[in-house]
Formats: sequence, C-alpha cells, structure tokens
Amino acid sequence: MKIFSVFVVLLIIFGGLQTTYAQTETIMEIEVSDEEKIILFGSFAIVIIAIFLFLARDTILRRKTSYDKENHESKKDKTYEKYHSDWGDDYEDIGQRKNTAEDREFRDAAINDELPNYYEILEIPRDATQKEIKKKFRELAKKTHPDKTKEDSEEEMVELNKAYEILSDDEKREKYDKYLKVD
Repeated sequence: MKIFSVFVVLLIIFGGLQTTYAQTETIMEIEVSDEEKIILFGSFAIVIIAIFLFLARDTILRRKTSYDKENHESKKDKTYEKYHSDWGDDYEDIGQRKNTAEDREFRDAAINDELPNYYEILEIPRDATQKEIKKKFRELAKKTHPDKTKEDSEEEMVELNKAYEILSDDEKREKYDKYLKVD
C-alpha cells in the first residue's frame, strides 16, 4: 500500500511539474491530438479511482461480523449501529467492560443448562472455606487418581481439577456462583 501511495504522489508531482513547465512558454501553442486526450483522460480517471480506493480502504477491507451475515430486525431501524459502533471498540480494549472469557464460558453454560455443579463434584457445601475445599479436593484426588485406582478415571480427575480450579480462586468462584442455578 505504501508503494502505491508513493506512486500516486510521484504521479501528481510529475503532472504538476509538466503543467508548470508548459505554462512558462507562452509563445508555443500546444496542440493535443485526440489520442493524447484519451490517454490524459484515462490516466486522470485512473488517478481519481486510485485516490478513492485509497481513502475508502478501511470500509472496503472491513472485517465482517456474524451480525453482518445474518438478517436481524435491528438492521431495519439501525438500533444495532447505535450501540455497536466502531467507537465502542476502543473502550472495550481499555477494559471498561468486565466481561472475561470465564464470564462468557459460565454464561453460555448456564444458558444451555450445561454448567456443572462443582460443589456437588467436590462434595462440599456452598459456604465451604478455602481450607475445606483444598482438603476435600486432595481426599477425592487420592481416591480417583488413575495411577492409584488403576481404572479409567481420567475424566473424573479432569472434573475434579476444574472444580478445584474454579472454587479455589475467589474471583472465579464469585463469577461461577453468579451463574450457578441451584434447585
């Protein structure tokens, strides 16, 4: 793209120099044939199109989102554009929104009723302390570890590790509790 920009600038400078040089000699009358007019018109048209493409490159190369591909009602009255403009992207990068990957994971699992109850997996009450969680995890890990039991209990161990990872971290546990639906 830089090479193209340099080419356009050089073309404009060269054209300007030709124009100024042609105007200094007023004695000569310039005769332009029809073929030369066609070449000049074509080159100016190419330059104008190139400038237009250069200025519109962000719009042309814009990444399409899932919203663009689907037919939503909000497209008709432009409500999506009110709340999802390009200006909002700057703020999300800074961190104004507190939506993390874990929030998204918990929210999606809760919506699909696939969020496992890690308290039941670790066999602890919801108000268990960190010490109780750690103690119960170690106890269950000793019972279900594939090396100890000589059974195919890898999936159970993965569930235990995930449950311990979530419940032992206070921030993750708070996010998890927010989305957990207990009957």
